[in-house]
Amino acid sequence: MTLLFSALTAGVSMALNVPYLGLWTLLPYFVLLFLVEKNKNSAAGLLCVFALTGWMGFSPGPILNHYVGISGFEPVLTALGGTAAIFFGLSAFVLVTRKDFSFATGFLGTGMLVAFVAAIANYFLHIQSLSLVITCVFMFLSAGLIMWQTSQIVHGGERNYISATVTLYVMIYNLFSILLSFLGGSNE
Repeated sequence: MTLLFSALTAGVSMALNVPYLGLWTLLPYFVLLFLVEKNKNSAAGLLCVFALTGWMGFSPGPILNHYVGISGFEPVLTALGGTAAIFFGLSAFVLVTRKDFSFATGFLGTGMLVAFVAAIANYFLHIQSLSLVITCVFMFLSAGLIMWQTSQIVHGGERNYISATVTLYVMIYNLFSILLSFLGGSNE
């Protein structure tokens, strides 16, 4: 449901031709993420999840319009299909093998922290090759977090459906964004 709602808000954003907001999209994201975490054990948490995923669908509307304007819908649909294939493939692997990925908790957490610090540094440094490396690291860490979160759900380590939903949604969003940037030939 959150993916459908996100797709709907992305369509609204594209139809309204909303301008690109840049880093300003992060402020509502972090506020909504905080609200989700604060309310994850109540019914209000569900509303916060939909607000978060709605915002995350709405905010890339200008980027989607950019890619559609340059190359048509093909890169967007290919990125969407690739994201679905990766997500279902990784989740199926965990479900079939019943492998416990809790051993990767520290590695994934540290990896995300290092990748974020590198991304912030590269925002000021503007090193193209570092940008590519950071993007690839985020892609592999997102894939790892999908397997980790699915494993947590399967093995009972994650009992809060709101936390599980947000983690999986954000990793799917990351994969889609990365694939779209690769397929769309972005230099950004």
